[in-house]
Amino acid sequence: MLVSKNWDIDLIASQNRTVLNFLALYSFLCIVIIATVSILYYNFQKDLMLQQNRATLQEYSDHLINALRNLHINFDKERTYPRFEQFESAIYDSAYKEIFTTFDSSNIDLNKVLYHSNERIYFINQPESYYLGSKYIVVSVKDSKKWLSSVYRNIAFFSATALIFLLGVGYFLLALLLKPMKNALFLLDRFIKDTTHELNTPVSAILSNIEMIDKTNLDPKLIKKINRIDTGAKTISNIYQDLTYLTLNHQIISKDEWIDLQALLNERIEYFKTMIEVKNITVHSKLQKTLIFIDRSKCIKLIDNIFSNAIKYNKNGGTIEVILEKNSLQIIDSGIGIKKDKIDKIFGRYKRFDSSVGGFGIGLSIVAMIVKEYDLQIQIDSKEKIGTKVTISWQS
Repeated sequence: MLVSKNWDIDLIASQNRTVLNFLALYSFLCIVIIATVSILYYNFQKDLMLQQNRATLQEYSDHLINALRNLHINFDKERTYPRFEQFESAIYDSAYKEIFTTFDSSNIDLNKVLYHSNERIYFINQPESYYLGSKYIVVSVKDSKKWLSSVYRNIAFFSATALIFLLGVGYFLLALLLKPMKNALFLLDRFIKDTTHELNTPVSAILSNIEMIDKTNLDPKLIKKINRIDTGAKTISNIYQDLTYLTLNHQIISKDEWIDLQALLNERIEYFKTMIEVKNITVHSKLQKTLIFIDRSKCIKLIDNIFSNAIKYNKNGGTIEVILEKNSLQIIDSGIGIKKDKIDKIFGRYKRFDSSVGGFGIGLSIVAMIVKEYDLQIQIDSKEKIGTKVTISWQS
């Protein structure tokens, strides 16, 4: 299985997420602006169309008023409401009550003069006299929609052009804004790599010299001080190894082999002996002879990160149980535990069990990377103030 994302890939992914989030927000704002301008343009064109038809409708209105006047004068002779081929019409009294109409006039707005509705254009006029009792006359023609087709084409063209242009400008601005951040992140990444590299030599020297000290004839107080130095050096060494793993993981070629997990666990427990003694932790181990096909250095990282957390987050005088069976490894501590809502999030980089305890929060991120690479299963069961059980399982 391919290894998980390395430090550089995560940095690029983070930058890409920032770019995508910015572009999504920027695109939304651009669409809102374009939609607003399009609506204003549509309304402007509709008003322009209405004004272009106003003179014609005024003329139709005058024809209708003349016809109503004649009908009013000759009502005893002729009682047929005037009709015209060019338009349809209606008349209303002063109480907005319909007197007569040649079309569906149920939704006519008599408070307007000229407006567009339901694919028709309406013009409302008031004659000088109440012919046939009419206070308002309405003339209406059907909208040809020629203007509408042109408006839609223009909106579609200009919207697409404006959106592409604005997105291009946004991407260019984003690149300018991200450039200082990219430079700062590059310098920070370079600083971390250089610093961790420089730490390795003195820390290794400290650990080597501590191992050569004969503690049998030393004063107990001095032994305690040496143990504290040993613990601090090993903590720094583990941080160095974690950072190195993250930065160089993509360059590391796995050398998988059959590992005696029982022997390796005993070796790592011995490695953490000083840290265990400083916190007066008791380790109970029940180890079955087990072989696993894995890269030795990655297996050590896997064990060390889980075991060091069991020490770090344990209480003084606590216990750690290490149980190795044929297809599983369990490390159980009596520490502070993990809140239920945080268990699913602790494998994220820079996530820690508890902010009151030091560390970068990268240990379990590395564990997750190794577990994924070798198709292992990991389960964490934890209760606050009771402890945590980490189970790693695999197929034979």
